[in-house]
Amino acid sequence: MAVEQSSDMVETSAGNMQIRSGRYHTLLINDSAAYSCGSSLCGVLGHGPETTQCVEFTRINFPVPVQVAQVSASHNHAAFVTGSGQVFTCGDNSSYCCGHSDTGRPIFRPRMVEALKNIPVKQVAAGLSFTMFLTRKGHVFTCGTNAHGQLGHGDTSDRPTPTCIELLASIGSIVQIAAGPSYALAVSDDGTLYSFGSGTNFCLGHGEQQNELQPRAIQSFKRKGINVARVSAGDEHVVALDSTGYVYTWGKGYCGALGHDDEIDKTTPSHLTSLKSHLAVQVCASKRKTFVLVDNGSVYGFGWMGFGSLGFLDRGASDKVLKPRILESLRSHHISQISTGLYHTVVVTNCGRVFGFGDNERAQLGHDAVRGCLEPTEMLHE
Repeated sequence: MAVEQSSDMVETSAGNMQIRSGRYHTLLINDSAAYSCGSSLCGVLGHGPETTQCVEFTRINFPVPVQVAQVSASHNHAAFVTGSGQVFTCGDNSSYCCGHSDTGRPIFRPRMVEALKNIPVKQVAAGLSFTMFLTRKGHVFTCGTNAHGQLGHGDTSDRPTPTCIELLASIGSIVQIAAGPSYALAVSDDGTLYSFGSGTNFCLGHGEQQNELQPRAIQSFKRKGINVARVSAGDEHVVALDSTGYVYTWGKGYCGALGHDDEIDKTTPSHLTSLKSHLAVQVCASKRKTFVLVDNGSVYGFGWMGFGSLGFLDRGASDKVLKPRILESLRSHHISQISTGLYHTVVVTNCGRVFGFGDNERAQLGHDAVRGCLEPTEMLHE
């Protein structure tokens, strides 16, 4: 059974709803309209320079009428893909990660990326100071900071506007992309996973920590005949899903983020055997924590429990969950997608309800309660 859901592109049966957690904010697509809540650092919420914080989901106004199809959020910038394939960005453009070479100032409202105006895009992935764009033809463009080679062009020169990664264009069609802080991942249509950028914490999956200035296939998957379907890039680790629903993790194992019942780093992809009896349909990695969504709507989490963002109510003596454990607090709901930021997590049910838990200091859970929420709290109210 092939897996269709992506860590960054997921639709529910409840009218094209999509959720995405940024560092201190949350973005939502509901019926092709985009909403945001939380901290508006450098204009990342898209509501203009006068807005510093939104305590509830507030609709984002675009300069022209659009239907938003996909969104990606990073620490201080956001990118939106429309149904027609246009891309809009907002937030901090000092590194030109928003793709506008004419200004290094913050962009407080969504602005079309002119360099891609005639190149239809189907997915965006926002890294720390760079952005990836996947076109409908399966080509990958990147822009922004390139100190570690995360733009994939074989050098360390920054790119002020989106530029096509020629190596990926020459090998075939890319079907999914993911951006870590300073590294990038791309899945091809034949199930090959490519990684490039910073090798810190073994996130590139090659067994070493050297930087890769252009895409390099992760050979351990190819040698075992494993076809990767989807991948999620965390701050210090990676989680991937193969075409049969098996889960693999690698990178920094601190706090059990890799799920192997220890805190040992994994230099290459390692099969998460404790979940082999489940069909995983979505994977999601962030700061020292990981979530796996399985086909019956249950969510498994492991890693760091700080701020309650892992979703377990019984914190006990330890703040770590070293192996996959089902989130009992969500058991009464059939979860369709999950996204986690630095200290907060949001989920969408199959009937379109949105719940959040974890830190809420900057209203990233969509309400004005000062303290965070250990118990999942509904974020969206009609």
